[in-house]
Amino acid sequence: MPVPRTVLLTGAAGGLGTLMRDLLPPYGYGLRLLDMRPVEGAPEALTVDLGDAAALREAVRGVDAIIHLAGISLEAPFEKILRANIEGAYHLYEAARQEGVKRVVFASSNHAVGFTPYPKEGEPLIPVDTPRRPDTFYGLSKCFGEDLAQLYWDQHGIETVSVRIGSCFPEPTTVRMLSVWMSPADGARLFHAALTAPDVGHTVVYGSSANTRLWWDLSSARALGYEPRDDSEPYAAKLLAEQGELDPSEPGHAYLGGTFVTDPPIWPH
Repeated sequence: MPVPRTVLLTGAAGGLGTLMRDLLPPYGYGLRLLDMRPVEGAPEALTVDLGDAAALREAVRGVDAIIHLAGISLEAPFEKILRANIEGAYHLYEAARQEGVKRVVFASSNHAVGFTPYPKEGEPLIPVDTPRRPDTFYGLSKCFGEDLAQLYWDQHGIETVSVRIGSCFPEPTTVRMLSVWMSPADGARLFHAALTAPDVGHTVVYGSSANTRLWWDLSSARALGYEPRDDSEPYAAKLLAEQGELDPSEPGHAYLGGTFVTDPPIWPH
């Protein structure tokens, strides 16, 4: 698939969106920025709520592809998750259908499979087709988003790569994150691959760097042309000295979702 010229980046004011605003243009993308809050330093950005279907359709008009990062990224009451992540994703896909946009990159999450035990030494990596086991309403909304993407591919021919993102920060901050960390540079590489790979239909991939302590199978991401270059291991000694090894007898350590399975962080807004 040729490189899309104009890409709508939703959630452009968020942490991941802020990183991608700088990292994606060198790949040749012109970004149209969207968030429900003003995007700092980007006066041309669109301020649109995902509940405003008409404004969202206008924002989508004329773009070649969409990277959908917008929504609630932590746990919240179901009513808030419903509006932002479930109804919001539906409005986004409807806008894409109405405007003829044929490629979406959807920010799913490892929390769609958060109650999956992490693999112990010698066990195989977690495959992308492992049964979904959401750890929160947030994780449940990502399961919905993946199914929505499948529906719009089957019914309307809109291709999607659903990226089950681990933790995308400049560096890992916890021992658990050593296994699920995606460097910002690798995040841009993965999004670029997801935007340009041919014939993806609806493809689900895990989003992380090539970490020494990796828990999940990156083969479906690599099949898109993704070649991760980073590894969390240089940060391991410091984090292990501060926090110790994960204790599999503690639920917050034993599952892929980490503390989301026991004491999830709550969306502050």
